[in-house]
Amino acid sequence: TAIAITEQPVSVSVPVGYSFVLRCRAQGCTSLQYQWFCQYQSDCHLIPGATNQDLPIIAEQTQLYTCRVNDLHRNAVFSNWVKVEVHQCVARGLPPRLWQGEPVIVLHPSEQRVEVGQPLQLQCAAMGVPAPSYQWYRNGNLLEQQKRKKLWITHTKVSDSGTYLCCASNSHGEHWTNAVDVHIGGGEAILPPAEHLQLFHLVFVLATGKIALLVGNNRYQHHPNLVAPLRDVFELGHLLEHLGFQVVSLLD
Repeated sequence: TAIAITEQPVSVSVPVGYSFVLRCRAQGCTSLQYQWFCQYQSDCHLIPGATNQDLPIIAEQTQLYTCRVNDLHRNAVFSNWVKVEVHQCVARGLPPRLWQGEPVIVLHPSEQRVEVGQPLQLQCAAMGVPAPSYQWYRNGNLLEQQKRKKLWITHTKVSDSGTYLCCASNSHGEHWTNAVDVHIGGGEAILPPAEHLQLFHLVFVLATGKIALLVGNNRYQHHPNLVAPLRDVFELGHLLEHLGFQVVSLLD
């Protein structure tokens, strides 16, 4: 009769020195034996003495783990491989003893200026137990294919310009990175006189139309980061544009 794993271990993302437990549970028709393995880079080895359902760990370095479950008939199955990601530098003001596993951003993306056709990479990272999942947004719109810590666009277009931010979430909640501007384009073109006049006319029309100034502040010196202001700016800005306003959005 096959062995069935009823509880898989889960990946975590934790600060160095953090103590936690990986769990594996299984069912079978005979008594079961457990053995944990770890892999660092290309080296995979058995963990001596790690023969219980629970594996206590003190985080030291990023590694992969799996558990082998045997029965008395020499049947064996392996659990899923899970990643224990260890951050050597944690966010200031985060005492691990007060942390309950909710996502905490430890690396924010930075503003980028990229030429058209060149690659774009934005990066973020968050701690969390279980390890957070990631979702990137541009101008408040969800980017379906960008669900990793690193956002990667191989060949950029002008339409890739905008304000980017990422949401890290797990079963304990969510946390958002800072919003950053990405500028895609070539060098500044020198406009001929006729185009100067057209640009001046366009600016004059915009200046005499309906203009909405939206300010969303997500960073306070003596208060935790908020989520709603960024969403409100994106959603309200979209609505006002449909109403004929020229929208200027300022974040942080």
